[in-house]
Amino acid sequence: MATVTGYTSGGTVARGKNEGSIYKQADGLWACSITLPTRIDGKRRRKVIRSKDKATVVRKLRDLNKQLAQHGDLPTGSMTLEKWITKWRDEIAPQSIRPKTLAGYRTVIDGHIIPELGKVRLEGLTAEHVRRLHKRIQTMPKDPALRGVTPLPEGTELLSSTYALLAHNVLSAALKAAHREGRIPVNPCEMVDKPRKRVTEQKALDVDQAIRMLAYCATIPNGPLWATYLLTGARRGEILGLEADRVTDELDLSWQLQRITDISKAPSDYEYRPLGSTLYLTRPKSSSGWRIVPLVPPLRDILKLAVAGRTEGLVFTENGKPWDPDRATKQWKAALAEAGLPSGVVLHGLRHTAVDLMYEAGVPEAVIMEIVGHSSRTVTRGYKSRGSRPQLTDAMTKMSALLERKTEG
Repeated sequence: MATVTGYTSGGTVARGKNEGSIYKQADGLWACSITLPTRIDGKRRRKVIRSKDKATVVRKLRDLNKQLAQHGDLPTGSMTLEKWITKWRDEIAPQSIRPKTLAGYRTVIDGHIIPELGKVRLEGLTAEHVRRLHKRIQTMPKDPALRGVTPLPEGTELLSSTYALLAHNVLSAALKAAHREGRIPVNPCEMVDKPRKRVTEQKALDVDQAIRMLAYCATIPNGPLWATYLLTGARRGEILGLEADRVTDELDLSWQLQRITDISKAPSDYEYRPLGSTLYLTRPKSSSGWRIVPLVPPLRDILKLAVAGRTEGLVFTENGKPWDPDRATKQWKAALAEAGLPSGVVLHGLRHTAVDLMYEAGVPEAVIMEIVGHSSRTVTRGYKSRGSRPQLTDAMTKMSALLERKTEG
């Protein structure tokens, strides 16, 4: 049981009601110590509180006693945010955070949080420090070569509000763990409004452009790959990681290809299969991402051609090897340019294209969300169409029919 004790050497004990042993030192400071649980080796531990003001010591004493009762212990040493967030990043977060997500966290921690706030004592962090981090990111050029340049050239693109929101969430997660361990009394991130995510329009191909791209796909070696993206609205890694034995009358999108630099730090329940080098097949991060897409013409015929009778291995490869995700992105951009279409439509934009096509074909919104694997839409949560193959097949058929009508017109 922890107790409050005081020193008498060099000072005078001055004890008030419910104050424990608070005393004034020879140097004029008011002080008090809290006895903590002993170390493993049996040595005693204590935490000392000092202040010029007696009332401050009383307040801190009460706060620390509450924390001690809640957590069973208190930190005795001063720790900087850099030391704590590095520990959280390397030892705590990997136990529950997926490797690809953690890689993004490392970037924002090393590039922004530590440079801006790393030297601040963990227990000294305030809401103002958090706001300072927001400002740093929201006023920083996206181009690293322009950072530190003043004044910035006109039209300089700054880091996005989405990135500022990521930094806030990462810092908050690390400080939430610190609070849980009793290292800080409160999480200052919870005292500050999160940066607002800027609404941006994702460029997509319209119906006529989608038809032109499908026609062009029939003339190039990688055409089946791009056509599959266009006709499914699947994510980049889902199609790059598609295996021949998961292509039947349905498309089983239960694995995806990802690049992971250090798989050893993955959580213990993380499912993955190595493909060589740093490429892996991994499970989707949410249940909505693990889904089935019915195969109807022309997608069925396109994939049949790509599979070429195989029963195992990846459907799409480059020179017999798994596609590098970044290279696939570059090759898609080149294919758009060759087809005479806007090069600003990224692969992820084809998810929007597929959704637009299904809306135009009259597919119900809840079914669309099921096919593309969205989980955040209220209509998806409220309309349980999972497992309803007739509805999903009808949706894919309608989209294909729309493209055929447009082609004939």
